[in-house]
Amino acid sequence: MPPLDPFASAVLASAIVVVLLAVLALSLVGLRRPSTVLAAVGGALVAAALTIVVVLPPAATPLLGVPITVLGFAAATVGGNPFTRRALDIAAGDRVRETEDGGIVILASHDADPAHARTLMRGGTVIGYLERICTVVAIAVGFPEAIAAIIAVKGIGRFPELAEAEARERFIIGTLGSLLWAGAVGTVVRLALV
Repeated sequence: MPPLDPFASAVLASAIVVVLLAVLALSLVGLRRPSTVLAAVGGALVAAALTIVVVLPPAATPLLGVPITVLGFAAATVGGNPFTRRALDIAAGDRVRETEDGGIVILASHDADPAHARTLMRGGTVIGYLERICTVVAIAVGFPEAIAAIIAVKGIGRFPELAEAEARERFIIGTLGSLLWAGAVGTVVRLALV
């Protein structure tokens, strides 16, 4: 396919900026209380941006490169939080209580005294943000192999807590949801800038 003319490239790059801005806005709204509708609309917008950059890649547009990069990094990092939390809510239902920092409260049995509850996987929210920013940076700079190191570091750090079934489930679903989101947005950024 012949390269797009500069005007068409600028229009496509502008559309990507608008889509990333909309994804970021939806994500900020969803931070307080994740919603399936917000996550689905945000995911559809990311899929639309991904389709645009794959089917009609815009030529390098220096003026729009900075907004695409900044909005892409923000949408990947912040947007992954409500998306991943909603996926975790769907998977766990009412079985797991989440703490303020993204940890989970585990009871020894269903009829156990709540005073004997244990908290596992503390700091999950911050770890998720770090995981997504590292993932989007790795993809944007063209070094996706670094994602393997991100997963390895996270797995090693969480290994002692993965004895509980709820922790394993949360680890797998959270990691995959987070990486899926950051990978998709990072690919949009990478393909929009090359």
